[in-house]
Amino acid sequence: MQICEVKPSGYCKGVGYALAMVKKAVRDYPDQPVYIVGMLVHNRYIVEALKSRNVITLDDSHKSKMELVGSIESGVVVFTAHGIADDVKQRALDKGLTVVDATCEFVRKTHQIIRDFLNRGYQILYIGKNHHPESEAALSIDDRITLITDINDVDRLNDTSGKILVTTQTTMSINDTADIIDHIKKRFPQAEIAEEICDATRRRQNAVRNLKDIDVLIVVGDPKSNNTLQLARMGSSAGIKKVLRIETARDLVNTEFNENDRIAVASGASTPKVLLDNVISYLQSHDPVYLQTDLETIVSFL
Repeated sequence: MQICEVKPSGYCKGVGYALAMVKKAVRDYPDQPVYIVGMLVHNRYIVEALKSRNVITLDDSHKSKMELVGSIESGVVVFTAHGIADDVKQRALDKGLTVVDATCEFVRKTHQIIRDFLNRGYQILYIGKNHHPESEAALSIDDRITLITDINDVDRLNDTSGKILVTTQTTMSINDTADIIDHIKKRFPQAEIAEEICDATRRRQNAVRNLKDIDVLIVVGDPKSNNTLQLARMGSSAGIKKVLRIETARDLVNTEFNENDRIAVASGASTPKVLLDNVISYLQSHDPVYLQTDLETIVSFL
């Protein structure tokens, strides 16, 4: 087998910033509980590693972020890289909690663009994933923002000659987003575009799209990670016949490969580098040592 690592790999800038903010909160407030509302980033191994440092993640699909904040009596509350609604942050401040906002700088930039164009009287079409925390944060800014998940959502829009801005969730597929934007421009030629897929997402997707002579693509990341999902989809659309999404090397134990397979291994922007390295090492050696997910090792990568 021939095995190659798809680069870039490791944490993106936004994930690195969010982790640094949590570590700083733990250092600065050693006598207070530290809570994260939602998954700091979409990787459960990071969540478990943070738990080992007494950082509590509050993530409940049946409760809103407002409700989760309401359940915190005292301490530090960290809002995730995906952004947070202003009223939820204000609720935390009103309760006397110490607020740490770990919103990614690219998400902040998108929010500022949305606010600027709203102030100029634009309707906003936001291309994103339904129920994703980044989309939820963007939609919370104003009622004049409409979520667009596919071209069918575009077809359901009312005709208008008014001013329209189209912008995006930062972790969307560059292919899908381009198709949706083309469809919007056909219906609304006056629409202005501020496509905000972040550089880390774009570079990873382009790296997968440009792979040549690959038989198998393995994407390492959390099942909840949208940027990981988009890498796998990009591989399929690029014509790679076998695409696997896995969390760790353990997921490969019962997977059969051909002796002459050319295998590319990619990872999401929130995937600890050690998990990617373990997958490559296991493929090369089949040594069971690489099937162990050592929490202490993950903690050291935070």
